[in-house]
Amino acid sequence: MRVYDFLKYLFSGVGGALLVGAFLWYQNTVSFLDEALEAPGVVTDLVYSRSSDSSSYYPVVRFEDDAGQVIEFQSSSGSNPASYSRGERVLVFYLPGEPESARIDGFFSLWGGALILGIIGGAFFLVGILMVLVPLIRKGRSAKLRESGQLVMASFRSVEQNTSLVMNGQSPFRIVTQWQDPATANLHVFRSENLWFDPTDHIPGESIPVYIRPDNPKRYWVDTSFLPKLAS
Repeated sequence: MRVYDFLKYLFSGVGGALLVGAFLWYQNTVSFLDEALEAPGVVTDLVYSRSSDSSSYYPVVRFEDDAGQVIEFQSSSGSNPASYSRGERVLVFYLPGEPESARIDGFFSLWGGALILGIIGGAFFLVGILMVLVPLIRKGRSAKLRESGQLVMASFRSVEQNTSLVMNGQSPFRIVTQWQDPATANLHVFRSENLWFDPTDHIPGESIPVYIRPDNPKRYWVDTSFLPKLAS
């Protein structure tokens, strides 16, 4: 559980920081465009760049600033296939007196960084928030079932590992029980919440208390309050 707690705060923190970074990047671009001058430019070359897992073409643009100085710069935004071709005319934004700040008037040239950072940050933040909210929601549902649900004594069947969840190389355990509804004769299988220790030696008997919704036994909560608490 300590690993889970660490991860949920890590994901939330990293996601939040990336979202703040994306917002600041967006604000920086807005401020840049408010102050920038425009100039016509032409793509003079395409610089091919290759990394271990991707490759991109970066346009090189030449333009003349308001002082009559000819400036050539390589865009920081590349793509594959290339978004521009040699000889193509483009619009360039640059800050007065700072021709090295020049950017092509293109969506990804202006907004791509903030967009990518925002998407990654949003994904991290969403995972972190879900890791916080899901246990709280489950805790609220179990509390409601304890208050208003029907208590049944289900038969203990086994202890299984939930291999669909792996944390720090380990999978949690679940207590498996079953109960036959005397009204319908239907057999229901109930599984406890994830337990981060093997509860086999702590099962007190053949029956386990389970709280169910009388109108929908698929909504249930296995009461494991009899188990010892895992030391933190």
